[in-house]
Amino acid sequence: MVNLVKRAQKGDADAFAQLVQSQMQNMYKAARAIVRNDEDAADAISETILACWEKIGQLRKTEYFRTWMTKILINNCNDILRKRKMLCYGDEMQEPSVKSEEYNNVEWMEVLQGMDERYRLVMVLYYVNGLNTVQISDVLQMPASTVRTRLARGREQIASVYGDFGKRSHEVDMGIGENGGRYENI
Repeated sequence: MVNLVKRAQKGDADAFAQLVQSQMQNMYKAARAIVRNDEDAADAISETILACWEKIGQLRKTEYFRTWMTKILINNCNDILRKRKMLCYGDEMQEPSVKSEEYNNVEWMEVLQGMDERYRLVMVLYYVNGLNTVQISDVLQMPASTVRTRLARGREQIASVYGDFGKRSHEVDMGIGENGGRYENI
């Protein structure tokens, strides 16, 4: 990827197109998780691609292309959300579409929709985009310890909704009773 970034910085449009194509699914998932509908996600991605092409020469470390592009995407998504808030007049706000052909895991999307905004973005960047906590802290401009805390709390939120079912089935598999004692084979 570093070679493609260097070529794109020299004005090679094909190299830039390959870079964008390799990141398209990750960009879509992150944008969709933030703006919560396909149209706004597409707008944010378009703006991001244009901004990246225009400013790729400003990227100092080519190995951080993905992090840099994700940060631009998040800023564009936040701009869209700000504009949407200014245009929102009570009942006229449309519900975000839940079903998406590109987003195969509807159940994961539902989990994310119910999650607190502070944790959702960190969870998407970590689990969907595959960024590590240091990269996420760079993108979101927050300490890595805050990212780790938000990941932990996001996991706790998921566990509070889905954990009882998973814990119960695990306990039965392990032979653990409700009071913590082991079931005995009689």
